[in-house]
Amino acid sequence: MFDFENLEVFKKAKKSHLEVRVFLKEQKQIPRFYNDQLSRSTLNVVLNIAEGSGRVTNNDRKHFYVIARGSVYETVALLDLICEEYQISGQKTKELLLGL
Repeated sequence: MFDFENLEVFKKAKKSHLEVRVFLKEQKQIPRFYNDQLSRSTLNVVLNIAEGSGRVTNNDRKHFYVIARGSVYETVALLDLICEEYQISGQKTKELLLGL
């Protein structure tokens, strides 16, 4: 087992990514460009946490964790735009955001 697999933040990010993927599969009206970008942003959170945990120095780890945090912000903005534009319930948005 790798160190990052024990991190709660990694587990939470992974779960959130999977929930967003299910959401996107259910919402057929969301255009592909939104779908792709949202999938990438949630995946980037997971991957940057994993990659950062493997870095030797604190500065290197911090760099990847900061990138992961930026991807979280991107995800929040995308969910907000998608849910408003395609009139998806605010409750569903809240559920997805709680996973971040």
